[in-house]
Amino acid sequence: MNILITGANGQLGNEMRIVARSGCDNYIFTDVNEVEGQQTTYLDITDLDAVRAIVAKNAVQAIVNCAAFTNVDAAETNEPLAEKLNAVAPENLAIAMKEVGGLLIQISTDYVFGKEPYNTPCREDQQGIPTGVYGMTKLHGEQRIIATGCNHVIIRTAWLYSEFGKNFCKTMMGLTATKPQLKVVFDQVGTPTYALDLARAIAVILDDYKDEMASQQPTADKPQLSTANYTKCGVYHYSNEGVCSWFDFTKMIADYAGNRDCDIQPCHSDEFPSPVKRPAFSVLDKTKIKHTFGIKVPYWTDSLRTCIANLNTK
Repeated sequence: MNILITGANGQLGNEMRIVARSGCDNYIFTDVNEVEGQQTTYLDITDLDAVRAIVAKNAVQAIVNCAAFTNVDAAETNEPLAEKLNAVAPENLAIAMKEVGGLLIQISTDYVFGKEPYNTPCREDQQGIPTGVYGMTKLHGEQRIIATGCNHVIIRTAWLYSEFGKNFCKTMMGLTATKPQLKVVFDQVGTPTYALDLARAIAVILDDYKDEMASQQPTADKPQLSTANYTKCGVYHYSNEGVCSWFDFTKMIADYAGNRDCDIQPCHSDEFPSPVKRPAFSVLDKTKIKHTFGIKVPYWTDSLRTCIANLNTK
């Protein structure tokens, strides 16, 4: 299967590169940024004609959209750009997949929730009421994709980290190694997500899609994907198992990294003013994705330990 990855030089995109090595599919890695040593095809996903052209040239049968405007605070003063990248661009990808009968896997966020009070894990059918521009534009992206009628799997995730790029884990590894004391909020609760675990879950979904489509329309000598509807289209949640606060997350990062001399203290969110009110409870219910695709989700501390071990060997 020919699979297009957008945002291939970001956290999740780089983990998709790793996952792709163990598969037999043909991947086309795209981004708007070049990274030395990484084979990357330039693609501006806000340009529908450019998306259509690369899909046609490579006979793309599935797209995994790892690209987004993810700076939550900056989105408040860059709403048009956030809307373009988080809503219009995914719609372009959805249109292109609709036209060829392919699949779009869209990465969304726990920030589609947050405004309404709740204290139980969020389900996929729970109404999303975002607290800021970032969450609203990501929700618009979901809605636009669904409206195209393309085969789609939308995966909401949270607190993503990896060995690549800038993220909370790497930042806290550096701070706890150099600062005698840190304050970290304890009144925001969720679940960290190791990007490699998410990439592996995406690979399972891609294989499932390929198998289902091939079974619906086999050919005598060369299997090809069907243009039929994928029976598992929909919205899913994925994060690692377990629950913690940002304070707890930092404590474990410091412990696994061996930075135990830093005095890490809990604090309230209002001690760090922000233009956006973060969701106080971002725990996602993962029952649907586990039951539908048979995915086993690792516990967050196990994955964190693996990521930090990988970082320490670099």
